[in-house]
Amino acid sequence: MVIPLLDLHAKSLGASPTVAGIVGSSYGILQLFSSTLVGCWSDVAGRRCSLLLCLLLSALGYLLLGASSSMLLFALARVPVGIFKHTLSISRALLSDLVVEKERPVVLGRFNTASSAGFILGPVLGGYLAELEGGFRLTALSCCSVFLLNAGLVWLFPWSGTKIDRTENGPGRCRHRALSRRTNLEPQGAAASPVATETPPPGHWAGVRAALLGGRSLVCSEMGSILLVRLLMGVAVMLYHSNFVLALEERFGVRPRASGYLISYSSALGALAGLTLGPILRLYGHNLHAALLHSSALTCVLLLLYASAGTVTLVVLTSTLLSFSTAIGRTCITDLQLTVGGAQASGTVIGVGQSVTAVGRIIAPLLSGVAQEVSPCGPPGLGAALALVAVFIMSFNKPHSSGALSGKLKSA
Repeated sequence: MVIPLLDLHAKSLGASPTVAGIVGSSYGILQLFSSTLVGCWSDVAGRRCSLLLCLLLSALGYLLLGASSSMLLFALARVPVGIFKHTLSISRALLSDLVVEKERPVVLGRFNTASSAGFILGPVLGGYLAELEGGFRLTALSCCSVFLLNAGLVWLFPWSGTKIDRTENGPGRCRHRALSRRTNLEPQGAAASPVATETPPPGHWAGVRAALLGGRSLVCSEMGSILLVRLLMGVAVMLYHSNFVLALEERFGVRPRASGYLISYSSALGALAGLTLGPILRLYGHNLHAALLHSSALTCVLLLLYASAGTVTLVVLTSTLLSFSTAIGRTCITDLQLTVGGAQASGTVIGVGQSVTAVGRIIAPLLSGVAQEVSPCGPPGLGAALALVAVFIMSFNKPHSSGALSGKLKSA
């Protein structure tokens, strides 16, 4: 709802494009450093506590954004959002706690479908609200209300935690300790029992620090190659999107409105792609590495076809297939991280992955600007080259499914 309107609001406050760009980059930098920290914190303090706090502080950020009447307040409003807006990551970590390993890719695919629907509807609703009087303030306050509503839902439907049981029920199977509504009939002593509570002991920040130190082993292990593939594929897709509207106008004379329709069409297909993960993984025998390898290779080929397309029809075809290949690859690489890193430290694992994505958001605009100096087809062509490197890395580095890294993180 808000992202497409940020530059317009910054301009209305008298900011130059350079200042607006610096403020926009600060969000990615904050996400880079906070993703892993918040992920570790959710492992130690519990999903419910961390999710509630992130929702409430993100709501505060949007409240300040709606009230911003100067660039200083505008920049300050982006700080709590940049640090604490990790609700999707914590939700993914929670889902990895609640489902068995075999079902996790399908559940994550459905979760991505739901979040993609938000990315489709959000800009439409934000654009409608922006045309009303005080539109940006109204849009920001609407976002604040959505975060508060989500916080209320988390509070009304609490869980007391899950425990990963890898000895009795097999790998990745979850044993719910007390996943139920609270009732007035439940005695307070039971709620405070060691089994039912997930309230961490005093000094749990020491546990966060230990988890962060243990997280260093991720990039020095077989997880390192997965994170490198995530970075390369993330930058490749970002390069494809970076100049999509401009390239279509320069190459084929397509107006921005038509390009917007094509973007919405691709986003809708990407949302639907999450529902196809179940049949696709059954076809692959739940071999995540093979599914990711093939989806990345398909993405590489499609980026090359898009860069060399001579007609708008071929552009539409490649955009259609790219929606499916990127959506499937995104879910597969997240689940592959959890499989290799272990579900017990899922918050840390997902947080590290989000930090890698934040690095991509910083790198991609720079690479896109340089490549676009050469040709409008430069960014997607460079993206295809990066995707090809990722395919080679996956071809020679097949990860082993184990939770050993999780044990290291827990014992650190």
